[in-house]
Amino acid sequence: MTTEPHEPAAEALHPSAAPRTFAPGMAPGSTAAEAPTPSAAAYGWQSSQAPHACHYVTPKVLQLLQRLRARRVVDIGAGNGALCAALVRAGHEVLGLEPDAQGAAWARRTAPGAQIETLGVEADAALLRESHGSFDAVVSTEVIEHLHAPHRLPALAAGLLPPGGWLIVSTPYHGYLKNLALSLAGRWDHHHTALWYGGHVKFWSRHTLGLLLQDNGFEVVGFHGVGRLPWLWKSMVLVARRTSAEVGAGHARGA
Repeated sequence: MTTEPHEPAAEALHPSAAPRTFAPGMAPGSTAAEAPTPSAAAYGWQSSQAPHACHYVTPKVLQLLQRLRARRVVDIGAGNGALCAALVRAGHEVLGLEPDAQGAAWARRTAPGAQIETLGVEADAALLRESHGSFDAVVSTEVIEHLHAPHRLPALAAGLLPPGGWLIVSTPYHGYLKNLALSLAGRWDHHHTALWYGGHVKFWSRHTLGLLLQDNGFEVVGFHGVGRLPWLWKSMVLVARRTSAEVGAGHARGA
């Protein structure tokens, strides 16, 4: 799980190739030393401590995976490996994908029972299946709000799953009552994370996230609010089932 910002992620690599990642602000072909990094960047991991969202998102994810009887799981945007570690403890076989090299290094320490690849949403699903086999479910928690090209996440998930496989996605919740509460409390500046290096670039409702998943090979079958009071939830968790539709590189509306 990660609440840290994620770019559209690293290039698709064969797992046997040398790791290559891109930090925020990096142009393809540049090196990590050339990337602009502020002195107190929020992107990049300094410990194995679980992000705060793990406390209310992880229990729901574990409950859903148990209910779905999913054994082999991919975590897209694994961050420092906190969710991967929880999945391993729950008895799952886990592959974690994390484009931030520092995050991936922490994930290998935090979740030694999981396989961790320094890859993001532009990874080649066919190569991952070739190297790691098939999967029952894909999870991605508090990641999709950081992606400039969010369709790539469900497209990758669709490529990793057979028809009938499961996708579980969490992201901060937005609905009329919560948005009104944010307005009345004058909290939009804080909520938009405009000064946060990386920050949130997409703000999802149940409807818009559902459309994104439907556009990219999934049928939404469940919705759960987590954290705080009903309709003021901190995050929402959508459960979707892989259909037989062809997806390829994914579909972005307006593109």
